[in-house]
Amino acid sequence: MKDIEKGKLKLNTEDDTRTLGLRIAEAAEPGDVVALIGDLGTGKTALTRYIAEGLGVREQISSPTFTIVKEYKSGRMPLYHFDVYRLESGEELLDTGAEDMLDGDGLCVIEWADKTADVLPGDSLAICLEYGESESERIAEIL
Repeated sequence: MKDIEKGKLKLNTEDDTRTLGLRIAEAAEPGDVVALIGDLGTGKTALTRYIAEGLGVREQISSPTFTIVKEYKSGRMPLYHFDVYRLESGEELLDTGAEDMLDGDGLCVIEWADKTADVLPGDSLAICLEYGESESERIAEIL
């Protein structure tokens, strides 16, 4: 995703998060991986919803905490939404069959990606989300 500028962004409103998600979706190509890192409540799932919106996904996006991955195929390319919070290693991610999706025909968005970073492609777009100064502010560091 060479069109996404690296650095820190202040996301002061939900609309700022939406704008970032839509930009990511626009730049996404099949086989891309977005690695989301951040504490509970920092906006990983919200950002994923806006990426899905930008891809044209029509289904409702929810966190796949208990299923590990949800597939959405109604957009311009498949979206593979992972929540790896319950996994202990990258090897466990690969055991779910994720390797085919990581090298596949769609966009992978992985919440809690730091838990499985050892098996993610080196060119993954990593985004660290953290709380900002106010209750609604978030900081997104794009690496």
